[in-house]
Amino acid sequence: MDDTKLFIERIAAALPLSPVNLLAAVLLLTGLNMSVYTIPAESEGIVLRFGKYIDKVPSGLHAKLPFGVDEVVEVPTQRQQKLEFGFATTGSTNPDQIGADPALEKSMVTGDLNSALVEWIVQYRITDPEKYLFDVRAPGITLRDISEAVMREVVGDRTVDEIITIGRQEIEESALIRTRELAQRYHLGVTINQVQLKNVNPPVPVQPSFNEVNRAQQDRENVINIANGEYNKAVPRARGEADQNIRAAEGYRFKRINEAEGDAAAFNQVLEQYLKAPEVTRARIYLETLGDVLPLARQQIIVDDSVRQIMPMLPMSSKLLEAAP
Repeated sequence: MDDTKLFIERIAAALPLSPVNLLAAVLLLTGLNMSVYTIPAESEGIVLRFGKYIDKVPSGLHAKLPFGVDEVVEVPTQRQQKLEFGFATTGSTNPDQIGADPALEKSMVTGDLNSALVEWIVQYRITDPEKYLFDVRAPGITLRDISEAVMREVVGDRTVDEIITIGRQEIEESALIRTRELAQRYHLGVTINQVQLKNVNPPVPVQPSFNEVNRAQQDRENVINIANGEYNKAVPRARGEADQNIRAAEGYRFKRINEAEGDAAAFNQVLEQYLKAPEVTRARIYLETLGDVLPLARQQIIVDDSVRQIMPMLPMSSKLLEAAP
């Protein structure tokens, strides 16, 4: 532009200074300034000639016809935009981001006829600038109305407990699918990327009671988890002890059976020998029994049948009396 101004100044200096020449130079300079425009990096330009669409240009430096012949509308096609419902963030650049009455937007009736305060965000991107500008009047407001209608429909099909606790993800998915369908049906030229629930609360007058119910439910879940933990510790331990006792009993059973079978086999062998030689076997058994019994006796006295009186022959000392059983 500095080179253009220098060029115009040189032309004006070369021409005779007159009102007509001065006006022509001003018009030429103004026309050159109006002929050049720049589209930002995240936008595309829609060129209108006398109000009719003629071209779409990417970001960068471009030229157009001056003096209102061509008009360029910047559309932020590469920027992720959002709509806020039920609350307002300061410093927003999107004029459609905040609704006229956030308090009214978030007040909804659930499927079980309870009231809930629902805040949510819709994230979208303009993918078809021609449809966004020319197919729908006020596309931003239309998208807000569609999103609010869809959310009220989805919330109206569920209970307040589902909305506040376990049903948030399902609500987001259902609202996203439904909003995409309506945006495509109305040719808004936008792509809905995400529907996200922010804060979902009961109305202010019943919030203390609702918090008490939530705490009671959390305490109940906590007690159930503790009981399940104790169960998971006690039952495997009891099963392990029972299995150990069963195995010990089986081992003792096998031991007693083997011992009994061994004793029976030994008795049968002795009986077989006894039947072959009763006297010899009897004497051997007697001697073996004495060999087992005598080492256990504290005092041994061996007598035969001819001894009639043995008590007077033995010294009855105190030690012997103490050792007697």
